[in-house]
Amino acid sequence: MTSASWHARIRCGRDTGAGFLVSDRLVLTCAHVVAGSSTEGVSVSFAQGTGEAIAARVIAHGGWDGRDTDLGDLAVLELDRQVTIKPAVFAAPTEAYGDPPRKLLVYGFPKHYDEGTLAEYRATTDQLIAGEWVQLEAWAAHGQPLVPGFSGAAVTLADTGRVVGMVSAAARDSGIRNGRMLPAHVMARYWPRLADLIPTPEYDGPQKERLRLLVEAASQQQGGLECGPERLYRDAVGRLGPLPPLSGFSCLWDVAWYLLYEVPDPEAVARFTARLADFVEDAPTRFALRSWPDARNGTAPARKAETARSWSPILVEIAPSGCGDHQLLVEVSAYNGRHRRVVGSRRLPAERVRAYALERLDEAYHELEPGARELIAFVLPRRWLNLDVAHWQRSPDDDSPLGCFAPLVVMGLERRRDFGLQHKLRQKWQQIDAQPAARLHRVGCGSLGQDPRTLTVGLRRSTDIVGFGAPPRAVGAQRLFHATLNAAAPVMLWPRTGCRGGPSHEDCRGTAFLDRLAEHLTGMPPAELPAYVHELRETAYIAEPNEPHWAFDLALLWEDPRCLPDPVGYQHTPVG
Repeated sequence: MTSASWHARIRCGRDTGAGFLVSDRLVLTCAHVVAGSSTEGVSVSFAQGTGEAIAARVIAHGGWDGRDTDLGDLAVLELDRQVTIKPAVFAAPTEAYGDPPRKLLVYGFPKHYDEGTLAEYRATTDQLIAGEWVQLEAWAAHGQPLVPGFSGAAVTLADTGRVVGMVSAAARDSGIRNGRMLPAHVMARYWPRLADLIPTPEYDGPQKERLRLLVEAASQQQGGLECGPERLYRDAVGRLGPLPPLSGFSCLWDVAWYLLYEVPDPEAVARFTARLADFVEDAPTRFALRSWPDARNGTAPARKAETARSWSPILVEIAPSGCGDHQLLVEVSAYNGRHRRVVGSRRLPAERVRAYALERLDEAYHELEPGARELIAFVLPRRWLNLDVAHWQRSPDDDSPLGCFAPLVVMGLERRRDFGLQHKLRQKWQQIDAQPAARLHRVGCGSLGQDPRTLTVGLRRSTDIVGFGAPPRAVGAQRLFHATLNAAAPVMLWPRTGCRGGPSHEDCRGTAFLDRLAEHLTGMPPAELPAYVHELRETAYIAEPNEPHWAFDLALLWEDPRCLPDPVGYQHTPVG
């Protein structure tokens, strides 16, 4: 400890204090030590060096504004030139405390001690005073007290020499041998670069540096973010997680750093970055936030190869918010097996839903492995299942339909949240896997008056694919449609437009649609229907416009719960 050469003597005009080297050109000290730097020169010399004074300038400041009780008494000095001295090494935030107490050493430069002297102290407790300081008390009743010249000195562990904080104040009464330390983790609030040097569980220096730069980029977003720091913190720790500090969070970095050193759940920081990404406008920054701490810039972790019939769904859930039809909850997730990654989760006005969903859906591809079989699945309330999502323009730069870009299906929101029906669906898919192909159960335009309850009970034991000749618009069609959903039918197909009823349905559009459907589905395994319908949509889209293809408006409800984790509602509380 006594040979550590990184202890620094700081001069600013007539004032003298201490500091310590943290890189080849940066020195930390108290802001009050260099309070006159705007008019007086600052110089730094090192305890074990030649005594040569090196000019320095203040490049960062913790916000201290002159009073003893002011917060942020930290300054960062940049030397005029690099030095070859090895910088200080930091201890983990908890290492300063223990039972029995840890002996702490302080190397200061009081009057008449130009070469410096040592003082022995210990931390009274890890409890912060005013959310900022830890109280120091003398190790013994004799020895060197903390006096002017110790301000800015590193507080180090006697046995390892690692830094745990910085002396910021001493008792005014010489008869009271105590003082105050600014712990290293508090210093990192005011100068985030310091966090790269402080050991924390799970995450190393490069990961923390990347986190710091990403949070800084998010903080500089023009117009600010739609979600505040405390809301992001609560989303990261969950309802049962630790409460935020009483002093609150002044910025995004406060949240990130608090999660790193204070919250025991290491996954909380990754949840914070994923949630923060949803509110960042710059796409590269969003990708990087979601991929943190993965150093491969968002490449999904390698997993076992998927089987030929498995899917990697991208799920787009659109649900009522409870605040009227004008406000909707939207959540976009990407899946690989049972691994789920939330890409976006927001409460939005109805007119912003399509643009937001398409943007986050596109970004969800960043989470899929190169060989994944993507499946776009829209989860919609029953009354919106006929929504024309397959014909949505894929992006502002691509006006082709989304349904021609990738296999696309819809699912019922209410059924996704009904665990009984999910259980029945899993049973039916087990039966489907044991048979070469499923039969088509036709619900023609002329049968819209049948009893819905009879249809539900009749289909409950069946693994048939159910085809409708008419869209679920008229009341009779809607009732039978809902009855089929309640029967846990794994696959349903219908035309989004078509027959509106009439005296005869022998040659109507609905009957023709069901005939073509039966022809094309013969021998088709239900598990492969999303891919086959995707091909039909491509064929229909490029068909001659004067002869509309029979599958142009084909809608597919397809749900295999085995592709998705159990539905547990929204992974985050959507805020906006």
